[in-house]
Amino acid sequence: MRRLTALDPAEAPGRSRELLDDIIARRGGVGEMVATMAHSPALLQGYLDFSRAMKRSKLPRALSEKISLAVQEWIGCGLCLDAHTQGARAAGLSEPDIALARQGTSTDAREAALIAVAVRVLAEPSSITDQDVADLRAHGWSDRVIAELPGLVALNLLTGSFNLLAGLEPADQPA
Repeated sequence: MRRLTALDPAEAPGRSRELLDDIIARRGGVGEMVATMAHSPALLQGYLDFSRAMKRSKLPRALSEKISLAVQEWIGCGLCLDAHTQGARAAGLSEPDIALARQGTSTDAREAALIAVAVRVLAEPSSITDQDVADLRAHGWSDRVIAELPGLVALNLLTGSFNLLAGLEPADQPA
């Protein structure tokens, strides 16, 4: 059930209105989540900046989508799962790849190790050990990728938890 309403730019607080107008000018429109985040100019600005920054990560898009699917499966955000499933398909992932990612794994051992740590960063960050980081390095992951992993997890936590709090659901689910 929707708990927060999406805002039209004309209804949005000052800075949010500017941000929404800019997005509309560049892309032609904004999604439900962004329009709903507009209730808080600070949140909207932070989300847009963080999202833009994480697009510059070293993670390949297909792997980023796998991690996002694993994390969103754990969080339980249907809207995010739908968005990342579409993103995964656009990045060339097969249906079996998507299903495995939602289970927190991959057929590729190197990717599976990174995905598993991503889920632990979300679910039990205090359990991560020196050995976990050493294992990621042994799988060939750079310190840059390892450092970016909590950022991707945090971005997914932000969007998933916001959507759940706001009551945003995929279009085909009943309100």
